[in-house]
Amino acid sequence: MRLYDDTRGGAFYREKLEELLFWVRKRWGRCSKSRHYSDLARSAFAGDGALSLAPLLALVLCAPLVLAGCRNGKSVSQLERNEIFSLGYGNFEDELNLQNLSGVGEIQTSLVMKDGFFYIANGESKKIMEMNSYGDLITFYYNEDVNPTPSYVKGKSAETSTRKAIPYPFNELSCIAVDSRKYLYAVDKLPLERQEQDAAKKHVLSQIVLRFDRDGNFLDYIGQQGPGGTPFPFIKAVYATEENELVVVSLTNDGYTVYWFSTDGYLLYKVPVDDASVPAPYADGDGGHWLHVAEIIPGCEGRTLFLKVDYYSSFVDETVHLESGVHYEKSFLYQFEVDSAAYGEHPLEIPPYTEQVTEGFSSGHYDIPFDFIGVTDSGWCFFMVSTDDGFSVMMMQLDGQRILRRKLPVLRRDTLYYTFNLSNDGILSALLIQSGSARVDWWRTDSLIQSVIKN
Repeated sequence: MRLYDDTRGGAFYREKLEELLFWVRKRWGRCSKSRHYSDLARSAFAGDGALSLAPLLALVLCAPLVLAGCRNGKSVSQLERNEIFSLGYGNFEDELNLQNLSGVGEIQTSLVMKDGFFYIANGESKKIMEMNSYGDLITFYYNEDVNPTPSYVKGKSAETSTRKAIPYPFNELSCIAVDSRKYLYAVDKLPLERQEQDAAKKHVLSQIVLRFDRDGNFLDYIGQQGPGGTPFPFIKAVYATEENELVVVSLTNDGYTVYWFSTDGYLLYKVPVDDASVPAPYADGDGGHWLHVAEIIPGCEGRTLFLKVDYYSSFVDETVHLESGVHYEKSFLYQFEVDSAAYGEHPLEIPPYTEQVTEGFSSGHYDIPFDFIGVTDSGWCFFMVSTDDGFSVMMMQLDGQRILRRKLPVLRRDTLYYTFNLSNDGILSALLIQSGSARVDWWRTDSLIQSVIKN
């Protein structure tokens, strides 16, 4: 018996079912009973995507019995990798196409995880895939000129399928963001004839932010002033806050410019950031030190920007008394309140990653700055650095009272490309590109933090 006559439609219940499955997986992990429950839940949909009543009733009735034995009271003491799903390579709707992996230039493939759904922007093939935590395709945004039309939108399958296919003429996709309304923001590059020039600053204005609603409908594109505005210079990243406000971080030779937009897409604040405007811990006129603004990332709540700044000094060779290199000194994380246009009084000093180097009978150590990857809604700052055996992650409270360090073991020789994403609740996800297939993994850093706080 199928519920064809429900006014909400199968897509609505499919979405709610995926949210339930994500909660089950997040709460109980990969134990055999939770997998059995998930298989039963997914059988509530027939092969053509329509909803089946009998398995759905069993799903609700048996949940307490199936999951009762899955609790695990063991305290989290280290980061364990969980493989969520894998992707093949090719031109089909649920595959990645990285034909330019061996070419010159930056790889434009990225990952965002929001509320248990994974959004993968595959710029090389001009498409975006929304998938659940089992790797099932939910929504497919694609350029029809370079991607085949999905089979599920053809013939009779199109009448009952709960999956969506959204054609859009993407040009050069890069980074994406998703807000709590499930609005999708995608950075795209305009064709050459539509690009503009900033004669005063000698910048090429070529990028815009496309906006789609939760149903995949294209709404508009956002420029510097808002909907339909002037294109941006190079966009390094886009973010969506908990208040569903869009933040665009643009980078040029002059420094950063941060554009903060309302929920309707209209410009609220424009914040220029250059080396001269950033606080320095050294005395004025000290020409032996300089700084580098490495990352700018908004907080989850409110209108706060977090600036990670690295400080360097000249290295002098005492034998010849000449500058012969650059020495890394320290890093600070500054909070900038956008509404008041003021920096916080107490920046957070970030401990470096220390690399031990041994050669023959001698050894030494070198301090390396961490990369800043974001702040969670509970106020934990995440930092990461690449190592020989994977990655090292450092988590710090904003007041600096607690610091956690963990390793993410990843076989670097098997990984051709990687991109990470930190969710607002503190789950660290990664898309790992390997020779045979691509893999989406996550690490339950949120559980680690909760365990430390309770203890």
